[in-house]
Amino acid sequence: MTDTIAVEGLVKRFGRVAALDGLDLRVAPGEVHGFLGPNGAGKSTTIRCLLGLLRHDGGSARVFGKDPWHDAVEIHRRLAYVPGDVALWPNLSGGETIDLLLRLRHVDPRGSRRDALVERFELDPTKRGRAYSKGNRQKVALVAAFAAPCDLLVLDEPTSGLDPLMEQVFAECLAEHKAAGTTVLLSSHILSEVERLADRVTIVRSGRAVETGTLEELRHLRRNRVVAELAGPVPDLRGVPGVHDLAVEGRSVSCTVDPEGTNALLTALSAAGVRSLTSTPPRLEELFLDVYRSAAADGAAHGATGTGGAPPTEPGAGRASRTARR
Repeated sequence: MTDTIAVEGLVKRFGRVAALDGLDLRVAPGEVHGFLGPNGAGKSTTIRCLLGLLRHDGGSARVFGKDPWHDAVEIHRRLAYVPGDVALWPNLSGGETIDLLLRLRHVDPRGSRRDALVERFELDPTKRGRAYSKGNRQKVALVAAFAAPCDLLVLDEPTSGLDPLMEQVFAECLAEHKAAGTTVLLSSHILSEVERLADRVTIVRSGRAVETGTLEELRHLRRNRVVAELAGPVPDLRGVPGVHDLAVEGRSVSCTVDPEGTNALLTALSAAGVRSLTSTPPRLEELFLDVYRSAAADGAAHGATGTGGAPPTEPGAGRASRTARR
């Protein structure tokens, strides 16, 4: 099956700064793919290359098997895009903007879910763009994206500016599109959001993918935290392979354990009599930080070459005029 998004060795430079330095990314049809990394990691630059807003300098990028730079019009008819900082036409109302964006995708607003979504997101569509707060500008873009079926949703920090209630509405709408078979590329700083919604995750650092896989696959590579209350004295666990961060207080013990050391730890604890035991897999936030710590040495060496770091913002990025290319 052909991947909806296929990126190999993608390179994008802004002068002497390499915003993307050989990035690989694959998003399978029908999956929600979390795209994680801090500011300057290359997430937004990657998305702009995939949308045909930037021309990459090396490697390859394909969306629906097509070149985003040369086939942007055809690609954009099959996708919806929501940036993290939405700029609207100041003299158009929110409703007019939504209708315009839908028509650019060859969708008749009257036959879409526009009105229902306006109600769900509690948006006043009669206000002009200049009167909207950041959160309401975000709602306009989300309503336009979710109002009609599409093959691909490209979401770059889509819940920026939304309150928790609207974040829940967003999650529900995303789940509905996923159930309909829509592929989603979700870039976000909200790790709990990605953890709840994503099927697979790619973590990027300095323009390169440093980890990719399902959450279960990533968790398999990391330590679980074990907390136990024992009936007898705590045995000496220092010699148990794979046990780390050991803390003992009376007959209570807590530690982290590598997957391959779990059986040995449980055997040692069982010999002392277990009254209660909890084993907690690492959260996505812990995986994210662990990956970055593990890659720190490589990143330092890479940074010494004068590459990496955040690219300068290109003129007009995210403006309505650029959005209109959809």
